[in-house]
Amino acid sequence: MTTTRRTLLAGSAAVTAGALLGAPAAQAHTRPEGRSKPTVVLVHGAFADASGWNGVAGRLIRDGYQVLAPANPLRGVAADSAYLSSILATLKGPLVLVAHSYGGMVVTNAATGNANVKALVYVAAFAPDKGDTLLGLQTKYPGSKLGETALDFRPYGEGLVDGYVKHEVFREVFAGDLPRATTELMWAGQRPSDVRALQEPSGAPAWKEIPSWYLVARDDNVLPAAAQRFMAQRAGARTTEVRASHVAMISQPAVTADLIKRAAR
Repeated sequence: MTTTRRTLLAGSAAVTAGALLGAPAAQAHTRPEGRSKPTVVLVHGAFADASGWNGVAGRLIRDGYQVLAPANPLRGVAADSAYLSSILATLKGPLVLVAHSYGGMVVTNAATGNANVKALVYVAAFAPDKGDTLLGLQTKYPGSKLGETALDFRPYGEGLVDGYVKHEVFREVFAGDLPRATTELMWAGQRPSDVRALQEPSGAPAWKEIPSWYLVARDDNVLPAAAQRFMAQRAGARTTEVRASHVAMISQPAVTADLIKRAAR
């Protein structure tokens, strides 16, 4: 096994291994007219991991798509985008990049200049323009409940700080339409984000050159629906709305998968 292959597998969630290694040998990856189906790359955001895509990934795999759900390092916009770009560089054929939340910052930058990326799909995600910051977009419209008081801050390294959503507000802020038992596990396993990512400016946006789709979560308490609509309209995205919390891909996996398949046509 090559170093690159070993690194990719180690850095990906279980759903990735299932998508790449556990799919039936007879699984078709071509369209009826002979064109290859794109590989779908699912990028998670902060306070989450790739397992949040399981319901969506399972539907896509059953429909014959190859799926990759890599771990997002959550260390900062430039660093995370560079990491994702390095993964995309190992993939052949057409790609559809799908992002949730902060993952939108990452794919918007990582896809720039990559001719294999045919579509971008934002799921309650940030779709920044050049110079935008995560904090600026999150607070552009009222309604977000993910403020400083909702976070626990834990230092690491020298002068570095990670942010975690507090236990007592996690379900209300992040995933109010999921069972409490589910959100308890999500809170326990949340992956923190380096707080520097909040005010790190984004680079040139890939959505200016690549067609985009957007799933607006109307009941989102992290990224207000008004901000999502603003970004979707600015990007010229084909937009669908759904009654869902911030984790629309978990509470509405069928709607999310259908939107991705439309983008992949």
